[in-house]
Amino acid sequence: MSENETASHASTALPERSVQILNFEREWTRHVGAKEEAISSQFHISSARYYQMLNAVIDTPAAVKYDPMLVSRLRRNRDNRMRKNSTNAANHHNEELTN
Repeated sequence: MSENETASHASTALPERSVQILNFEREWTRHVGAKEEAISSQFHISSARYYQMLNAVIDTPAAVKYDPMLVSRLRRNRDNRMRKNSTNAANHHNEELTN
């Protein structure tokens, strides 16, 4: 970690694991292989648990302070996925009602 990253980390009061998760999200495309494999290799947890942790992290003010653009992008992506899943569930429910 560079001196600037250390100073930034100290000023955000983010736990080290949260910093690691945010840094991974910023740079995961540089890893060889699938993201799930990189998650397992780096964090030694399931991808489901990783995404639970990521969602909790990006909802904190400290994460926004640490990297506002990254957190904004991650929140936007999550919101878009949730909106799409809700629409798909509603459509599926409507199909069941008409059959």
